[in-house]
Amino acid sequence: MLKQSLRSLFVVSLLLTLGSAPQAQESPNLRVVVNMVQLNVAVTEKNGRYVTGLTPKDFAITEDGINEQIATFGEGNEPVRRLVEQSEPGKKTEIPAAPETSDPSAISGEGLSALVSGANVFILFDTSDYMYRGFVFAQDAISDFVRSLENADKIAFYSYSRDLSRASTLTADRSQVLRAVRSTVAGDQAALYNTLLLTLKDASQYTGRRVVVVFSNGPDNSSVVPPEDVAEFAQSAGVSIYMISTREAKLEPVSTAVFERMTAATGGKAYFAKSWRDETRAFGSIREDLAHLYSLSYYPQPNPNAGWRSIKVSLVGQHLRKYEIRTRNGYRPQPAVYGEPKAITEKLDPVGIVPALAQQSK
Repeated sequence: MLKQSLRSLFVVSLLLTLGSAPQAQESPNLRVVVNMVQLNVAVTEKNGRYVTGLTPKDFAITEDGINEQIATFGEGNEPVRRLVEQSEPGKKTEIPAAPETSDPSAISGEGLSALVSGANVFILFDTSDYMYRGFVFAQDAISDFVRSLENADKIAFYSYSRDLSRASTLTADRSQVLRAVRSTVAGDQAALYNTLLLTLKDASQYTGRRVVVVFSNGPDNSSVVPPEDVAEFAQSAGVSIYMISTREAKLEPVSTAVFERMTAATGGKAYFAKSWRDETRAFGSIREDLAHLYSLSYYPQPNPNAGWRSIKVSLVGQHLRKYEIRTRNGYRPQPAVYGEPKAITEKLDPVGIVPALAQQSK
């Protein structure tokens, strides 16, 4: 019971720290704000080949069964464009820019510009004692992945064992990221879910398309937070998780199932690599996925549901129904909180880098 309470307190603390005001209050004033919800959508044929050239009219979005209107649209690395709506016969009206909000999945006018500049990719590398074998090969695969990403993308490189190391915060400087990759050394036991949650929290401070790519060589044996809560946070923040796991992790069925569920729920993918060649191919597949994702967003229609909201994206037209869609399946509106409680977060994140990251992004 105590362990469950600690887990719940940890996740609630992280959610609450997304508040906008820096000073704590004894009784935080909670309110839920949802502005624009962003979706990364992959459309593929049954053989996995990407379907390109679709238009906004080819997509339909519902939230809790309510039809939503697409507000912005883009394909792959092309600029995301703001759509127009028909307000009166013969007159087109631009959809207004969203007001400020603390909802991490919302996009303001400034956020729209960030979408145009590409994806923010956070790489989380397992340097626990599981990684003693094949460590150099994994570094090589990650380095090649970093070099292959387009110049418009920004990259952060983190590593983890029991604790999280932010070796390189989000930057367009490839050389800085590559130096961080080469400086990693194998360490302690693995606390994947603790450190993944902190990585997602960092990613949620930024606007635009955000992706976390995890390289893991084994199961989690040190975390206090359950993977289900990590997945829900990622869904609510609009961050896609891709996970590359080696044969060692594949040997544990529980970890395999968790990795597959977590990535699918956020619109990402899980890969299980038997060799360093498979690792390289997995990174290449992720790069291709990022280059072919459709970016869609919408302003939610009035919805009294302050809890979990289900999202469904479908294709319009009989000729398109044969294709498969991959995206996140829902979100929980984030509370806008005035105040920053401390609790367990300070233990796992004593450096307090998140406020500094938020300041850098302004």
